[in-house]
Amino acid sequence: MPMTAAGDQALLSIQERLYPDLPCFGCGQANPKGLQLKSYPADDGVTAVFTPWPEHDNGLGYLNGGIISTVLDCHSAAAVMLEAERRSWPPLPGADLSYVTAGLDVRYLRPAPLHDTVELRGVITSASEPEMSVDVELVWDGKVRAAATAVWKRWRPRAS
Repeated sequence: MPMTAAGDQALLSIQERLYPDLPCFGCGQANPKGLQLKSYPADDGVTAVFTPWPEHDNGLGYLNGGIISTVLDCHSAAAVMLEAERRSWPPLPGADLSYVTAGLDVRYLRPAPLHDTVELRGVITSASEPEMSVDVELVWDGKVRAAATAVWKRWRPRAS
């Protein structure tokens, strides 16, 4: 989305605004072959919509579990990066991002559609400078299809 004035920055997704050059498959805006997930601040967390591609078929006509995990992980990243920005926790020297995924516990509750747009919701459940947790959900037709708890740790680059 092109910016036409300084106030239009609020129209950019969290990913476009905070890490536009990230090549992540799920949320990287710099990856033309990726999903390019776009998350936005909401009253109680972050929200996004995602429309699966035909290639995301699990073999039975539903959304593949790996793709579900990817969008839940990347949507939780948007919540964490937004919270880090709000708390003034920028990336540490040598780190490309403030935090990295340390764990993702996904629960598949119902089949998710392959041909319809789904909603993603994410809420920070705990936040400290060393670690954050996020609850994320994939919702369609008013029902949670998959839910996850993501744990993110401060990225502290180490010499190799």
